[in-house]
Amino acid sequence: MDAIEALRERRSIRRFTNQPVEKEKIETIIDCARLAPSAINIQPWEFVVVTESAKREEIARLTDYGKFIKDAPVLVAVFCKETKYYLEDGCAATENILIAACALGLGACWVAGDKKAYAEAVREKLGVPNGYKLISLIPIGYPAERPRGEIYKRALKDVLHWEKF
Repeated sequence: MDAIEALRERRSIRRFTNQPVEKEKIETIIDCARLAPSAINIQPWEFVVVTESAKREEIARLTDYGKFIKDAPVLVAVFCKETKYYLEDGCAATENILIAACALGLGACWVAGDKKAYAEAVREKLGVPNGYKLISLIPIGYPAERPRGEIYKRALKDVLHWEKF
């Protein structure tokens, strides 16, 4: 699947089969994440891959809207060193993860991390050193659902402005 197709086909997937995700696919996804742009090329990110069921369950319980994390065979937690543009950099890496997962036939969903009440507890549970911020939690797996067809997105003519707003 090419990049444009992946961008157009990607959907937030919250239901997964219990089929394990191949290690090579996870490594490819993280490789794509590390290639994201970052301010001054600081690359402040670190990625914690969680495949252990009990640990995913604990993290899912901490979240407010990520209870389905427990059902995914893989969870990627994106952390960034506290730099001036940590959030922008971490969001770019997160988006690369979502697109790469889709391109590889996997489902994923962005669960918020930064500024959430559970961010510190997740950091501690995963053994991430002080000075890092949780950007996102991304459950990944083979989709048990395949939303198709049109989803509501504002029309291009409504969001595109030439030369001025």
